[in-house]
Amino acid sequence: MTRSFSALDQLLIGADRSLKTLVRGSATPQRENPASGRRDSQHQDARHTAGLMRINHTGEVCAQALYQGQALTAKRPDIKQAMSHAADEEIDHLVWCEQRLKELGSHTSLLNPLFYAGSFAIGATAGAISDKISLGFVAATEDQVCEHLRSHLDSLPNDDEKSRAILEQMLEDEAAHSTAAIEAGGAVFPKPVKKAMTLLSKVMTRTTYYV
Repeated sequence: MTRSFSALDQLLIGADRSLKTLVRGSATPQRENPASGRRDSQHQDARHTAGLMRINHTGEVCAQALYQGQALTAKRPDIKQAMSHAADEEIDHLVWCEQRLKELGSHTSLLNPLFYAGSFAIGATAGAISDKISLGFVAATEDQVCEHLRSHLDSLPNDDEKSRAILEQMLEDEAAHSTAAIEAGGAVFPKPVKKAMTLLSKVMTRTTYYV
C-alpha cells in the first residue's frame, strides 16, 4: 500500500534529502560500497581520478535534486514513489563517490549547491508539465550519465580497482533507471533535445573537474 504524505510531510522529507545531499558525511548508503576489499592504486594519477569522481559526485547531486523536484510535482502516486526509490539508490552513488574522493585526498565540488538548485527547478518543472515528460527527462538524463560513466571507465588508470568498481555499479544502476522510466510511460526525446541536454551537461563536467 502506498503511503500518502501531507504537504508539510513532503516539505520536511525534501529538506532532509537536501541536507543529506549537500552536507558532506550526512548521508548513509543502503548498500555496501562496491570498492570495499578492492586493491587501491598508487595514486599516480590521483588528480585526474579525483576530477572524474568529482564530476560523478556532482552528477549524483543533480540526480537527487532532479528526482526530488519531480516527486514533488508528479501527478501519479506510483510515479512519486518511483522517483523516491530512484533517489534512494542515487544516495548510495553519492556516498560512494564522496568516500572515494576522501581517499584520494580531494573534495566535492564547491558548485554543488548551484547545480542542485538548477536541477531541482528543472525536475519540478518537468513533473508539473506531465508525468510522461518527467519520466522521459529521467530516461534522457540517465542515458547521458551512462555515456559519461563509460568514458570515465575508459579514462581511469588501469590499476584503480576501487574507482572502477564504483563506476561499474553506478553504470548498471543508471541504465536500469533509464529503462524503467521508459517502461513506465516516459516520452522518448528527439535528438535535438538530447543534444541540447548534452551541451548543458558539458558545462557541469568541465567546471566540476577542477572546482
